[in-house]
Amino acid sequence: MNQIIDQIVAFLKMGIEAIFRFFELIWSWSFGQMLTIFRSDWQSLPLWKIILLVIAVVAIAYVLYKGIIALWKAAESILKAFIGLLSVLVSILPFILVAGLIAAATSYVIQNVNL
Repeated sequence: MNQIIDQIVAFLKMGIEAIFRFFELIWSWSFGQMLTIFRSDWQSLPLWKIILLVIAVVAIAYVLYKGIIALWKAAESILKAFIGLLSVLVSILPFILVAGLIAAATSYVIQNVNL
């Protein structure tokens, strides 16, 4: 059973690593493309190309803004879920304590009380 759990954990780890490698690949390529636009020689371009570059910069800023907002919402959801998990764990502590007290009392009675 332990081996199956270890294999599942290893599989999940490999999946997460693959996702982050893919994310890194996309990030590097996209960032390189953005740098290429910003390195353009703006002074020697005709007016229509400068307008196109300005539109591209505005579009890039908008898309990055939307991405940051989505990332912020995801982080907020993760934090809320974690707080919910902690709340549930704290709320079940009295039940666990009562179960431990019942087990301790039963163990004491079984080992020490003779009727």
